[in-house]
Amino acid sequence: MDIEFKKSKLHGNGVFAITNIQANEIIEICPIIILNENDTKQIDKTNLYNYYFSWTKNGSAISLGYGSIYNHSYEPNAKYEKDFSNKRLIFRSIEEIKKGEEIFVNYNGDPNNKEKVWFDKDGID
Repeated sequence: MDIEFKKSKLHGNGVFAITNIQANEIIEICPIIILNENDTKQIDKTNLYNYYFSWTKNGSAISLGYGSIYNHSYEPNAKYEKDFSNKRLIFRSIEEIKKGEEIFVNYNGDPNNKEKVWFDKDGID
């Protein structure tokens, strides 16, 4: 794995490249823990609310590895793909990422989606 977890200048902690990463390269494959609708409602009442991924219509997934630590950008250098059949998230670069750069994904799922995410809508930081 050519990444590390450390303090981010943007927000809290983040994931950073420790070597140059080429465009369209797999950065990380993260197994997940799938939560049903009731579990998701319970998670919504905790600090984990900001760290899970929507998975099914009413369910969610907790990503293992660094999956829940990548910070958001509307101009991301990476994306995540939901691999439903293997129950995992795949993080992939969408452009070259230089050694030392923070890796960002768009929390909307689509790197080109500029719709405000929940913390921009709610004023949460």
